[in-house]
Amino acid sequence: MGKRILAQRKGRGGFPFRVPTHRRVAPAAYPSASKLEGAADVRGWVKDIVHDPGRGTPLALIKLEGDEEYYTVASEGLAVGGEVQIGAKAPAVTGNVLPLRNIPEGTMVCNVELSPNDGGRFIRASGTYGVVLAHTEKGTSVKLPSGKVVTLSDDCRATIGVVSAGGRIDKPFLKAGNKLRIMRARGRKYPTVRGVAMISVYHPHGGGRHQHPGKPTTVGRTTPPGRKVGLIAAKQTGRGGKFRKRELAKV
Repeated sequence: MGKRILAQRKGRGGFPFRVPTHRRVAPAAYPSASKLEGAADVRGWVKDIVHDPGRGTPLALIKLEGDEEYYTVASEGLAVGGEVQIGAKAPAVTGNVLPLRNIPEGTMVCNVELSPNDGGRFIRASGTYGVVLAHTEKGTSVKLPSGKVVTLSDDCRATIGVVSAGGRIDKPFLKAGNKLRIMRARGRKYPTVRGVAMISVYHPHGGGRHQHPGKPTTVGRTTPPGRKVGLIAAKQTGRGGKFRKRELAKV
């Protein structure tokens, strides 16, 4: 009798699959607008730049006037002791936080809020940035790193500049131990073994004289956990779907 496959062990939520969130420094979010009520422009200083386990970019600890402190995603150009400003009247320079309505078109931004006062949701990965395209009646159009254009409320805040640590993934890991440590910080199992490399009692794709699944790898959404491996609820696979769409377009 075989053991539980990896997908089943992940679903159980054992220790190897738990994310060590107790090691995290702090959430990266803007201070609540209620704390800045009555202040059109608030000055702050970069107190420290720290590493957050499991996060690709460093965090900047900002100390505002009045001893208020918060952590935010560090943008390129920030350094300890540097000054930042938050508010509608702040200049559009690197590190400052402004509402989208006050950011000029064509400006590169990061850590953009999805809804006003949510702390920042978009464009937080290392080396990424968005571009403010236009100010319309419906809101401000922002081009995301994926190329998608979204229209957000003018009251949503954003940081001027590019997220730091760009080029981080260009350097190879070189050693398996380095890859192991980063995967542990993110709560992922490493290393993983291919199903076709196992025997049939350990995985649905295992067994046979050659390493091949031996059956279609598409499975339904309601498939039992011991069989739910491969392409789950796939609408199309490979190039065949593209060819079928092309043929249907000709009809």
